[in-house]
Amino acid sequence: MHHRSDARRRSTPLRFLRAIAPIAALATFAACCPDDSAVHYEPIDNTEEVLSYYREHPEFFRFAEAGEVPVDLDWEDGSGLPDLGSPNAKKGGVYHARMQDFPRTFRIVGPDANSSFRPYLLDDVMLGFGHLHPNVEGEHQFMPAVAESWAVDRESRTVYVRINPDARWSDGPPVTVDDVFFMFFFYQSAYIRDPWYNNYYGIDITFTNVTRYDDLTFSVTLKEARPDLDRRVLSLRPLPRHFFRELGDDFVERYQWRFMPTTGAYVITDAEAQRIRRNRNRITLTRLEDWWARDLKFWRNRFNPDQLRLTVIRDTPKAFEAFLLGQLDMFGMNIAEFNYEMLPDDHPMVQEGHIHKTTFYNDIPRPTFGLWINSSRKHLDDREVRTGIQYASNWQLVIDQYFRGDYTRMNTSADGYGDMTHPDIEARPFDPRKAREHFARAGFDRMGGDGILQNEHGDRLSFNVSTGYESLRPVLSILREEAMKAGLELRLEILDASANWKKVQEKNHDIAFVAFAVSVEAYPRYWETYHSVNAYDDPYLEDGETPNPDRRPKPQTNNLQVIADPELDRLIDQYDNSDDLDEMRELAFRMEEILHHHASFVPGFVMPFYRVASWRWIEWPEDFNVRFSRDPTEFFLFWVDDEKREETLSARNPALQLANLLLFWRDREERHQPTFPARVRVVDRWKID
Repeated sequence: MHHRSDARRRSTPLRFLRAIAPIAALATFAACCPDDSAVHYEPIDNTEEVLSYYREHPEFFRFAEAGEVPVDLDWEDGSGLPDLGSPNAKKGGVYHARMQDFPRTFRIVGPDANSSFRPYLLDDVMLGFGHLHPNVEGEHQFMPAVAESWAVDRESRTVYVRINPDARWSDGPPVTVDDVFFMFFFYQSAYIRDPWYNNYYGIDITFTNVTRYDDLTFSVTLKEARPDLDRRVLSLRPLPRHFFRELGDDFVERYQWRFMPTTGAYVITDAEAQRIRRNRNRITLTRLEDWWARDLKFWRNRFNPDQLRLTVIRDTPKAFEAFLLGQLDMFGMNIAEFNYEMLPDDHPMVQEGHIHKTTFYNDIPRPTFGLWINSSRKHLDDREVRTGIQYASNWQLVIDQYFRGDYTRMNTSADGYGDMTHPDIEARPFDPRKAREHFARAGFDRMGGDGILQNEHGDRLSFNVSTGYESLRPVLSILREEAMKAGLELRLEILDASANWKKVQEKNHDIAFVAFAVSVEAYPRYWETYHSVNAYDDPYLEDGETPNPDRRPKPQTNNLQVIADPELDRLIDQYDNSDDLDEMRELAFRMEEILHHHASFVPGFVMPFYRVASWRWIEWPEDFNVRFSRDPTEFFLFWVDDEKREETLSARNPALQLANLLLFWRDREERHQPTFPARVRVVDRWKID
């Protein structure tokens, strides 16, 4: 639950605790999925439909001449920014990583697409037109990707882009403006069955015009002036027009297991796709030897392994066992039990230099770990109940006991945005007495025989808490035990990551313990998570204020709390139409106050860093990673040294290894001298005091 959002893209669920849980493991679990190899789809060509759509919307899709590009534009290319990665990086090798479960689709949109596997298809590997440079101080600056250069005309709210003439799709064709036009058609289409995209990319909603000047030059005009016009356009990713010529009513099924050509370095080969049909226990992505961006600044020292081998393993303890056996390359150490007990700094494998440990302080808006309450559910639609749940949630005990005090309490779902984060709102502390007061106001004022509160109808104060974070089961166990002190029962439901995300996206949860991998931006977003259009299909009656009694929660959106508040809607619209950061700050503070009052998000914890253990054959740049990284692998700066792998595995004594794993705390003076230099480091360049 990981990152990774392009322009107003729905935030993805944090990729199986990409900053907490193991991020690499080998396993033997075989995911069982239906074999679709026998399904045959008749080929179709939607060219005429697409062109007709352009003709029907001439104000949005405009065809111009090359000479119509303004001559007084100030073109940028990011060339003055520092390079990324290490010039010492080596290409080659296989990186072994873990998936908690097999993805339900290879589509990047539509049902089940917003999954923890999506970063490998889109967020972390596919190049947009430009990317935020992740390692500079001060204002956000952009580096080129598919775009060769760009220019911003703030007066007309328009961004002009020149596509790099060398940019290619992974299956060969060049990237052109046709792919940009089609991107808008695709996201506006009902075929994709993804209301978020339909809402955001719809005509005259966010964007008012896309203009073609020649095969490689285009502009996009936004409806409203925004402080970050460049980001909103550069972070767009073109879509391969040639691949989607069969887009139609059966899109969801037809494209379910088709790998979309990418502008990035990694692909699922045809041979791998055939293997997956027979055995869906792993996915291997292969680096393109002739990748078009392989020698370009900002990209040349990245995406170094020849293959990314992702193997399904559901149980975190099994993943850790596999890691210690050297069958995988990294393991996330943010869970205190792993860092302090199972692989402490004085563990023999660390002291002997086989495994390196790193703590890296990053500077990002914080992932939104907490309890997301579905306010459309019975009893949870009562603010007094939701407020009671706030006081019944002992997050401080979780932080002190389970995380050993390494983390801090989150206060809002918009922590980490500097002066755009509300300075005065504090999360409600654990207070069973206050919780019971609020529950009593909602009618839960009598104690059942099991200690759980009831109302006059005999309804118990009991709700399901759903999560896909198997490794964080103890967190919910603590919350459950403490909640009973307030007369609240939390029934834990631990699902695999994909199943849980599907459940919460369809709004079938009571309370969800999830986190969004929030984009690195100058200011928080509110529309996708809190606007009523993402809560219900028809939230209000004609007056725009009165709740529609027949409304039903809208699936496939990020409004997990199912909030529909007319005042909040107005503030969000005003916020999204503003280009004045001071005004936006005031609006953000007011919205945070409304959300705090609504009490449907129980803030959890903030991780000011991430920790990772990696075998010594995994090499890193000198400064390890970049300021805006949300986990060790997000920017693919590491590389695999196969010579060190062979050297390390050859140096291991299996009998001694086993003895040390079981008895490392005893007879320390009798151990042999370290095989390699130990490396335990803290990188705090970007630490926020």
